[in-house]
Amino acid sequence: MKFLLRRATADLPVPDRLELAGGPLPVTVRRNPRAKRIILRLAPGGAGVVVTAPRSTPARTINEFLERHRGWVEGRLARIPASIAVVDGATLQLRGEAVSLVHRPDLRTSRFESGEAGGRLLIGGDARHFARRVADALKREARRDLEASVARHAASVGLQPRAITLKDTRSRWGSCTADRRLAFSWRIVMAPPAVLDYLAAHEVAHFREMNHGPGFWALCRDLCPEMDFGRDWLKRHGAQLHAIDFTPR
Repeated sequence: MKFLLRRATADLPVPDRLELAGGPLPVTVRRNPRAKRIILRLAPGGAGVVVTAPRSTPARTINEFLERHRGWVEGRLARIPASIAVVDGATLQLRGEAVSLVHRPDLRTSRFESGEAGGRLLIGGDARHFARRVADALKREARRDLEASVARHAASVGLQPRAITLKDTRSRWGSCTADRRLAFSWRIVMAPPAVLDYLAAHEVAHFREMNHGPGFWALCRDLCPEMDFGRDWLKRHGAQLHAIDFTPR
């Protein structure tokens, strides 16, 4: 796979996508006045390339940076886990534990069951809506867990969120605006509870520290002593959550 960056010149802007052998890969460039150097990362699930650069960085410099790190990107793409279809009989994670998906057309609503053989998520209704109903069930669980965790951490900092929104974002697991509006990827409910709690603590810490400086990380650690575990787990296993495909079959 090769990036089409060989003809980069001082006048050539950074492309909005990179044409690879496996198809185009979107490019997002973020100009950050606080950035001291160029940082490159792959969006969760290999959805694109994200470049963070100082505001004054020329496009030519960014293009050359991408070309120098082509091998790194190719290696990361190769490590992305294969997608897992959400179908009857499949297994996914809920709060870090394996849950079997079972279609029960006679049921009017979905429900979770636990037993000696492990957990099961029973999904009712038409088979055509199976994947969507699984996603809906996970979203309900995610909202319950996130609202509880956010409420606990918000009480610690003495500030309440204006709103909590669930999304299916790939570029980030959570976000916080200056007016304390929180957004989370609902897929986080599939991770172990300590990981979800770290994510909630991370965003609530922004209520006091709208940055990622030493003060922010100190507050985040006070809110969530298992912060290191949560950060490491997302780096190592986060892509697996994005590999679960909720496309109707």
